Amino acid sequence: MKTFSAKAQEIERKWYIIDAADKVLGQVAVEAANLLRGKNKTIFTPHVDCGDYVIVINAGKVVLTGNKERAKIYTRYSGYVGGQKVETPAKIRRRRPAFLVEHATLGMVPHTRQGRAQASRLKVYAGEEHPHAAQQPTVINID
Repeated sequence: MKTFSAKAQEIERKWYIIDAADKVLGQVAVEAANLLRGKNKTIFTPHVDCGDYVIVINAGKVVLTGNKERAKIYTRYSGYVGGQKVETPAKIRRRRPAFLVEHATLGMVPHTRQGRAQASRLKVYAGEEHPHAAQQPTVINID
């Protein structure tokens, strides 16, 4: 018996939609990352990009458990002296609500060329409206 290996030209890409309203951030990110990588498919091959497109709506209504809304910090650094910025999820949610879901999901895909290709198929929207109705996405429920 031979081991099956998927080929890039044989991959069928589907569209999925995840409603993140009142869902835990980590659970939404895990589901989105698995769909982006293609780990839900029987033909999953680690070195081939077999993932699908993922739309996350209501990203602004995602929930963080415990005290993370005030205690967790996101840090970035400009490279200049005194250029370190520290923000809590509450501040980021006001400024850019979709960032929390994007950041958590992209941290769960590989940090390689393949991961960047998978990340380009992630579409995150703060509200319920999205411009991808023509693709007829399948709804994914997170329990």
